[in-house]
Amino acid sequence: MNRSRKVVVLCHCLMNANVKVHPLATYAGVLDLIWTRFASQGVGLYQLPCPETSFLGLSRWGMTSEQYDHPAFRRHCRQILSPCLDQLEALHRDHCSLVGIVGLDGSPSCGIFRTCAGYRGGEIGCKQTDAQGQAENVSYVSGRGIFIQEFLAMLDERGIAVPLFSVDEKFPDIIKTF
Repeated sequence: MNRSRKVVVLCHCLMNANVKVHPLATYAGVLDLIWTRFASQGVGLYQLPCPETSFLGLSRWGMTSEQYDHPAFRRHCRQILSPCLDQLEALHRDHCSLVGIVGLDGSPSCGIFRTCAGYRGGEIGCKQTDAQGQAENVSYVSGRGIFIQEFLAMLDERGIAVPLFSVDEKFPDIIKTF
């Protein structure tokens, strides 16, 4: 069978909502839009690792981009991205088209157009089951998440340019393009 030679790069939680901060997932597992938009067109799906889960685990509370903007987290991002970049570069050299990177707007790590900001000393006072309380402690601002910043810098270092797309959980049926 002929390969499509097309690949889209996805932030982890678009394919696995189970890694999201409790209870901030707005879909059960895979965001359906990803399947209908890319897989049905024969585009290969490449899932990035979740930097927040591999750095802080699943018992973490919601954090902002200011909290993740630390040399240790940036170093962690680069470390877990390194094998991904090797695979993506190999695909690129094999004449596969990297048709895009899809991030999750509002994420402190994987936001493309918007990230969350507003560090107020953490959220220890919020119940982890209180999504509204967590959401009230942050604002959404223009900018990229820390993981995406590092990913784009590493792609640039290898001379690979990829279009950017994003999903906003408030409007999960829409993919925005850069």
